[in-house]
Amino acid sequence: MTAEATPPVAARVVSSSGAVVEVVENQRLVFGRGPDADLVIVADRGLSRRAGMIGGVRGGAWVANLSHTHALYAETDGYQIRLPPMEAPGDPAGGWFMRAGTTLVGSRAMLDDGQPLRVTIMPAASGPIGTLGDRPARPDEDSTLLPLYLDPNTKLFLVALLWCRPWLIDPTRTTPLPRTPEIARAALEVTDAHHELEQFDNDPVFRDRLAARVGEHVKVLRRKINIRGLVRSGTRLSDEVVVGVLIEHAIITFSDLGRLSDPSWCSRQEDLWWDRT
Repeated sequence: MTAEATPPVAARVVSSSGAVVEVVENQRLVFGRGPDADLVIVADRGLSRRAGMIGGVRGGAWVANLSHTHALYAETDGYQIRLPPMEAPGDPAGGWFMRAGTTLVGSRAMLDDGQPLRVTIMPAASGPIGTLGDRPARPDEDSTLLPLYLDPNTKLFLVALLWCRPWLIDPTRTTPLPRTPEIARAALEVTDAHHELEQFDNDPVFRDRLAARVGEHVKVLRRKINIRGLVRSGTRLSDEVVVGVLIEHAIITFSDLGRLSDPSWCSRQEDLWWDRT
């Protein structure tokens, strides 16, 4: 299977009030009680103003808790997953990844009162197909609980993807992993930063500065892995250990390589990395 073989899907979100929203890849839907939420939920118990997020990702959808005070729940086919409140500012570190079927999402009260959000995975641009009653996917079949999530539309994700790329291509893991200067140069290539690429090759000060920026992202990845307990206590987080964790826990996958040939995604990364004003 090639990196581009994953068929596009969309998440159809239906609220108890009848509102219907489709979330496609690289889109986010924030829901909660607050007026700044994309989907406002009328609830008065156990739901924050910005309660959660449903994000469209390659091959499925991601459900994450945005609240610092209240838990969210994802329920499918008799299984229930508790998504704990966020511990620190920033992107959510954990969540529920859906590849197929229907999942009920909401606070404990929303589920108990029969008023959850219904999130259904279906082919993108499928139109109004009556799939909301389809059998939900079992967690051990088509859904995966990931201990760490990286937003594809961040610089951190690109660094992680470029770091993992050699081992995604070479499952024997004999290909050497890139160091921070090599990752930095690869980021320039992905974002079509031709002027900066020439500067990188000829200006040691610029090269060191950009490599240092990449190094900070690498530190963040190591810290996230350590905080989430993805390695045994005392394990040295070498490059090989970190990349192994990212791949083995499906935080970065083979299908993500397809993003590197996606012009719109690369353009978004260019906007993140380089200020053209």
